[in-house]
Amino acid sequence: MGRATRMTRLESGAGPVHIARLGGYYKLHPYRHAHAWIGNTKGLCDWMVQQGLPASRVFQIYNFVDPPRLQPPERVAMLRNALEIPTDAWVLLTAGRFVPVKGHVHLLEALSRLPVTIAERPLYLVLLGDGVLGPKLMAQAGQTGLNKRIVWAGWQSDPTPYYQLADLVVFPSHEEETLGNVILEAWAWSRPLVTSRFRGAREIVHHGEDAWCVPCAHGPALAQGIEQVLRDPRLRAAMVARGQRRVRKEFGRRVIMDRYLALYRELTGR
Repeated sequence: MGRATRMTRLESGAGPVHIARLGGYYKLHPYRHAHAWIGNTKGLCDWMVQQGLPASRVFQIYNFVDPPRLQPPERVAMLRNALEIPTDAWVLLTAGRFVPVKGHVHLLEALSRLPVTIAERPLYLVLLGDGVLGPKLMAQAGQTGLNKRIVWAGWQSDPTPYYQLADLVVFPSHEEETLGNVILEAWAWSRPLVTSRFRGAREIVHHGEDAWCVPCAHGPALAQGIEQVLRDPRLRAAMVARGQRRVRKEFGRRVIMDRYLALYRELTGR
């Protein structure tokens, strides 16, 4: 990882192999002395090669996601009651720091364009996270009259009951987002997903099959996508089923750890 790589200096040749893993488009100077590099997307690996790292020593391995740890139904019901969300309401969930790349401003715009009810069910948005844009986002919600439809849940060290509470996961990140673990988490939790088409999503998501994709930074399209998915139970069920299969085959812990072990054996000759 980043700090460990900056502190570690090993000679090339026989002996330990220093592998640096990048999960974003960071400045490469602190990483160039490593012997090999792992990127968590193909796009990131291509970029590292374009920045001068040798292609033969750059490897791509995705992030993994663990199976959900289901909470007792009564705990989820208590959470819904504590958040003051009606039992018949749709619950939209988004998770992420309140920073520009996460696109919360467009999600709030989308919510302002959506009807108060869809299929005769009220619509609520739960935001998991905090960050520098918090005051600005709260002001935006207040100006557009959304506060009664929004739950500011803050940063949660254990988001599991929130995912279990959700009817739909929304991930409105900007183009700069590298991968987006929320996509994998939505699939693991068997929740339908509406996501923007940022560079990481374009690499792993199939529109209309395992997620519904909309342009980045486009509130009207995001609102239309959310409403379309909520009004179509067959679409939701199909996307959930395909997402579950993809997690099992491509993004499970065992699958990804086997790829790491195979790479370690290749690089060490063992």
